[in-house]
Amino acid sequence: MTDPAIPDAWCEVHRDRIDANIRIALGLVPKSRRFCAVLKADAYGHGIANVVPLVRAHGIDCIAITSNAEARAVRDAGYTGQLIRLRAATPVEARAALPDKVEEQVGTVEAAENLAALRNSGAPVRAHLSLNALGMSRDGLEIETENGRAACRAILDHLGDSVTAITSHFPSNAPDDLRASAALFQKHADWVLHQGSLSRDSTLIHAGSSLTLVSDEPVKTDMYRCGAVLYGILKPEWGFQTTMDLKTRVVSLGDYPAGATVGYDRTFVLDTPRRLACLSIGYANGVRRAGQNSGTALIGGHEAPILGRISMNTTVADVTGLGDISIGEPAVIFGGSRDTRSSLENAEAQFGTIIADLYTDWGLSNHRIVR
Repeated sequence: MTDPAIPDAWCEVHRDRIDANIRIALGLVPKSRRFCAVLKADAYGHGIANVVPLVRAHGIDCIAITSNAEARAVRDAGYTGQLIRLRAATPVEARAALPDKVEEQVGTVEAAENLAALRNSGAPVRAHLSLNALGMSRDGLEIETENGRAACRAILDHLGDSVTAITSHFPSNAPDDLRASAALFQKHADWVLHQGSLSRDSTLIHAGSSLTLVSDEPVKTDMYRCGAVLYGILKPEWGFQTTMDLKTRVVSLGDYPAGATVGYDRTFVLDTPRRLACLSIGYANGVRRAGQNSGTALIGGHEAPILGRISMNTTVADVTGLGDISIGEPAVIFGGSRDTRSSLENAEAQFGTIIADLYTDWGLSNHRIVR
C-alpha cells in the first residue's frame, strides 16, 4: 500500500488542460451534432470526480461509462444528464443501475427480454440498439444475416419505444475503412427504422469516437462519443495537450564500475563507470517491463536514460554527469516539461502500447494529485 502523504509514485492530473481540450473538441463538432464525454476506466485513469465538473461546466449533456461503479461516481459528482453504457450489461448490472438511470445497450434477444421485464415491473428503460455492421463483433447485433434481422425484429417487438437510440462502434478510422463502415451502419440503421416501430425524429443514431471526430471523413452521426481528445491523446498540432504526468523520486544513488550489470537477467552491462539512481517506481505502478533499456526519466531538468529491466517497485536511471542529483529529488517518467508530441511518441515507443492504455494503468495504480 502507498502512503498518500508520501507516495512512492504519483500521477499529476491537469484539470486546466482537460478543460482546454474539451473546449477544442467542442469546436470541432459539426453544427446540430451532440458530444458525449467518455469517462470509462475512471475517466481514463484521471478520476471521474475530477472530470465531471468540467463536463458540466461546458454544458455537455451526455456521459458514457462502462461499469456500475463509474455510473455511481458520475452521479455522486452531481451530473444529472444522459448516462449511457458503452457495452452490454448482465441482467444483474442492468437492474442495479436503475437508480442511476443508465441507458443500456441491447444487441441480443436475451438482453431485450431482460430489459422488457424491468420495464414491465415499472422501471424506466431507455435502450440503445447496438448494431455490429460487420465491425467489432463483440456485443452488437449483426443484421447482414437473416437470423440477425429476425433477432432485430424480436428485439423491437420486446422493447418497442423503449429503444431510443441506434448505435455502433467503428473498428477502424483509416479513411476508406471508416467511409465503408459509416455507410454500412447508416444502411443498417435505415433498415431498422423501416421496420416501422421507431421514429427517426425521436431516435438518436450515434457512432464514432475521438478518431472519427478528428478525421477528414464527413461521417453521419447524431452524436460523437469521445474520450481520447479529452485527455490530449490525439492531434497535438491542433492544441490538444497531455493531461497526466507520472512522477516518482530518487531513493538511492550509487557509483558502479565498468562490467557491473543492471537489473534482473543482466540485460545491461556498464561499459564505463556510471553513477546510477534508483527510482521508487516499477511495473506495480504501471511502468511496463517492455520499457527496459529504453526511454528516459527527467531528473533535475536532464534526461536520464533508463537502464536494465523494470522491477516490481524500482527502476534504474543513469545520472552520470548530470550534476547534483539528490535523494528525494522528483523524477518524471511521463510528461513534465516535455512537449506533448514527444511525450506521446516516446512513451508509446518505449512501452509498446497506446497512451490510453498507459494513462489508465498509471491512474488506477498510483496516488493522484490534481493540479
